[in-house]
Amino acid sequence: MAPQDSSPRTALRFPRSFLGLLVTGFLLVAAPLAGALLYSAWQTQRLAEQSRNAVYNAAQAARGSRALVNRIGSIERLAQQVAVLPDPGLAEDYARLHDGFRQQTQDLARLPLDDEQLSALRRTIDEEQALYDLLAPGAARPDAAAVAARVADLAESAHEVLAISYRVADGEVERLRAAAEGVQRRLLQVVLATLAAALAIAFALTRVIARPIAELDASIRQLGGADFAQPIRVGGPQDLRDLGSRLDWLRRRLTELEEQKNRFLRHLSHELKTPLASLREGAELLNDQVAGPLAPPQRAVVSIMRDNSVKLQKLIEELLDYQRALHAAASLEVKSVRVDALVREVVEAHRLSALAKEQRVVLELAAVSVDADPEKLRSIVDNLLGNAIKFTPAGGTISVLAREADGRLTIEVIDSGPGVPFEERDAVFESFFSGRAKAGGRVAGSGLGLAIAREFAEAHGGRIALVADGPGGHFRVTLPKRPEPLVLQEAA
Repeated sequence: MAPQDSSPRTALRFPRSFLGLLVTGFLLVAAPLAGALLYSAWQTQRLAEQSRNAVYNAAQAARGSRALVNRIGSIERLAQQVAVLPDPGLAEDYARLHDGFRQQTQDLARLPLDDEQLSALRRTIDEEQALYDLLAPGAARPDAAAVAARVADLAESAHEVLAISYRVADGEVERLRAAAEGVQRRLLQVVLATLAAALAIAFALTRVIARPIAELDASIRQLGGADFAQPIRVGGPQDLRDLGSRLDWLRRRLTELEEQKNRFLRHLSHELKTPLASLREGAELLNDQVAGPLAPPQRAVVSIMRDNSVKLQKLIEELLDYQRALHAAASLEVKSVRVDALVREVVEAHRLSALAKEQRVVLELAAVSVDADPEKLRSIVDNLLGNAIKFTPAGGTISVLAREADGRLTIEVIDSGPGVPFEERDAVFESFFSGRAKAGGRVAGSGLGLAIAREFAEAHGGRIALVADGPGGHFRVTLPKRPEPLVLQEAA
């Protein structure tokens, strides 16, 4: 198992599973929204309670005002009768009306009245009290004119009392409107604050959730890029950490397999070279007739043995070159290189092979300089040109182009051969892949030339691609003017 990362970056406590992390994130994001919903319900309940109180107060004010006005009318009539008729029964009835009036004014005074409304109610009470004092039992017989004046004042006050109900209703409506606007403002503020909090929590949780996913993605890319040097550590919930541990186990297993493969290739190449040298030496001695003269059929057999031993030795050397290329691609000895001069040197080295097949090599080279490893750049061009000469039929044409565009170097090798079959285009740069020629039968080779060219191009931070734009082979290499080397896993 891979050691767990104990750095502060992973000190955050996670749920045990990724599903638990998602549920926890959902609950955290939903928490402020639920709080806002509860607050909205509470504010709505308060507003509804205020509405009920407003309706109740308005109804009480209307009912009380009208009852008080009716009672004032009764008091006016009875007071006029008491002033004219000295009847004790009338006086008692007037006393009862007076007590009822006092009770109704007390009930009306309990309503939410402003100062002006309270002042009007007190004036009405004072007017009624003054009339009662004037007609109270045991008081001197009042003057009819004085009673009439008091009754007129009380009647005028009755209109003010009636207006109290309308003012109370208007006041309640105004208070309810202000309360509704206040609730609306507060709810808007709560919604905005809740959305901001929910978005902040969601953003933070997205980063928390995305971090182990990104680590898994980086780990898989690391394995896909054959980088087995760095241990794999994945944070987050326990199930993701376990998955990271399995990936690290896979990394170690791939490292072992890579070491075994490289060790096998080195040993195989080394063990084959010694007996192969003996076979070649024996074939040369027989061909030179050191052991005695040979009949023509025997000389043909010896010639076949000698030619195939040379081919076998070349394949072994190419295999060793590929292993050295994997090591060399990890480091570059960068120098300023004249690309046109380097390409001409490579073409000159292949001149005899091209002449033997009567092939014409056309050069279109711009005077371009690039910072690169000259030997690795030479190997790229050499493998591409050698591949073109090998697959181009006799009398064909090979074009080599070099130019600079957008700060990058482009080298193209185009031949008039059969091209690469569609089904082989994805595998043409793989190691040990040998395609088939559409004309001229199978062409012998190790299948390592293009693989080495790709390794060296990527080591410079560039790429090599097969361009499918014509009947022949068309390979394009693109390199930066200043290389950005890749960090490759060093073979054991």
